[in-house]
Amino acid sequence: MNIKTRISIGITAYNESQNIRKLLLSLLNQRCISIFISEILIVSSGSTDGTNRLVSGLSKKYPKLKLIRQKKRLGKASAVNVILSKAKENIIVLCSADLVLAEKTLDKLILPFGNKKVGIVGSHPIPLNDQKTFFGYAAHLLWNLHHTISLSSPKMGECIAFRKTFKQIPVLSAVDEVNIESLIKGQGYKAVYAPNAIVYNKGAGTLSDFIARRRHIYAGHLATKYEYSYSVSTINGVKIFFILLNKIQPTPRFIFWTPIIVLLEVYSRFLGFLDYKYKLKTHTIWQITKSTKKLTHLGKLNV
Repeated sequence: MNIKTRISIGITAYNESQNIRKLLLSLLNQRCISIFISEILIVSSGSTDGTNRLVSGLSKKYPKLKLIRQKKRLGKASAVNVILSKAKENIIVLCSADLVLAEKTLDKLILPFGNKKVGIVGSHPIPLNDQKTFFGYAAHLLWNLHHTISLSSPKMGECIAFRKTFKQIPVLSAVDEVNIESLIKGQGYKAVYAPNAIVYNKGAGTLSDFIARRRHIYAGHLATKYEYSYSVSTINGVKIFFILLNKIQPTPRFIFWTPIIVLLEVYSRFLGFLDYKYKLKTHTIWQITKSTKKLTHLGKLNV
């Protein structure tokens, strides 16, 4: 008789009425062979749309769903700490609310924990954006680079699983996955990337959203580097550039669009640097990028 690994799932949400139902159904419909989902905790942080109503409605049919309301929007790190304090199980899966999981993703994400030296596992995000558009192409390019780097130097993002070996993360964190990654690895555990654990997301679809998101991420990475002495594998721009060179394709999109994307990334990182260095902007409470909040082309996922 196989003993299933028990897990708690945590979701942080703010005004996610457009996506939260898709995510929850993709979790509830997982074909779990080696794991048992004890609970799904949804921390709704100051939501003012229909998020709470949708989750409450689903929870009547699925008792594993537990809505936790925060009256005031305190930032994602605060919501993560609520999940850490409430989760019953020693392995937690943490998801952003604007994702959808492919079938069997949870099994594949939890499998590496059979090795007791593994403390955290990252999923493989794939954007649903149309690659024929400029920002759709940019989303696929950036996540493909993330995938390539993670194959040799795992980088956590979007949906992660980790051992609950700490009680909280810094409340001022702008990049919660990175802080969790640093805390886990700081205790001697290994980080693993699960390329077959697929989660679908949506990249920025406008210039302002692209810059806002990339700026936010880089400022958070700098804070982790200088305040907690931990550098993520994707912070090294030179390394990313050489990986990009190996992906050169003789196509009009690559030739004309890629240099523009590189310049936008450099500009966004510069703004993120200014934010961190001179405190021009705080990223504790993340800026909503509206163009990422409506997942489309989900018919094949049956959600």
